[in-house]
Amino acid sequence: MSDRHGPAPAPTTLHLTEHPGGVVVLTLNRPDRANAMTATMFDELADVAHLLERRDDARVLVVTGAGRAFCAGYDLADAERLPELGAVGMLDLQERAARALLALRSVRVPVVAAVNGAAAGGGMALALAADIRIGSPNARFVASFVTIGLSAGDLGTSWLLPRLIGPAAAAELVFTGRTMSADEAERRGLLNRIVPADQLLPTVRELAGQICRNSPAGVRMSKRAMHANLEIGSYAAALELENRGQAVLSRTRDMSEALDAFRAGREPVFRGE
Repeated sequence: MSDRHGPAPAPTTLHLTEHPGGVVVLTLNRPDRANAMTATMFDELADVAHLLERRDDARVLVVTGAGRAFCAGYDLADAERLPELGAVGMLDLQERAARALLALRSVRVPVVAAVNGAAAGGGMALALAADIRIGSPNARFVASFVTIGLSAGDLGTSWLLPRLIGPAAAAELVFTGRTMSADEAERRGLLNRIVPADQLLPTVRELAGQICRNSPAGVRMSKRAMHANLEIGSYAAALELENRGQAVLSRTRDMSEALDAFRAGREPVFRGE
């Protein structure tokens, strides 16, 4: 993958593929370790997110895992050395991880998680950070921080999970440390839907294609408004932000193209302008 600033170094823990229409698939690529996270992966996730921000042709980002797992969380082989870091060293590592997930969640295009297997700890946080989650029957979610003496206040889990499944359901899950199955995740709204394992990526790419057929600026501004309004505490403030977005979009060439296409009875050709 490259951008207008030149080619980016090839990541070592991730694999990137590009599909027609601006769909980028990011695969966590440590299948021998259930795609467990490392400091290197955190840095590479952030790098990919920042690169996509500079690419006007990227329209949807799909995140999935190689092999049988989505992501098993932080690599326990590295975790054994965490006590040696000291408080400041641990805070630095935690902030590197948090920057990575914030960067990924903040990508201006929609992020779709194709949850092909276990999403545990930081892996669950990664899935939560996506805008849409489609899972196979093998998907399962684990936030068992309390079973190893840590808090579920990790990488956005304590903020996103209650908003997705409700405070009581989130509390039960994180206080017990139990596993949530794919069926329960779909029932509670954590997964948008479940599809057969062999249809997971084709289904997600089809969904991405549906998104890509729409106005690029309209999709980006829709994501921006929904994310921003999760942070806003008043209806009036939300309306104010929405009004500004609509005013900007109504001045774009894509808006004029959409109206011309409607009048002519044809499909619009959006250019992101």
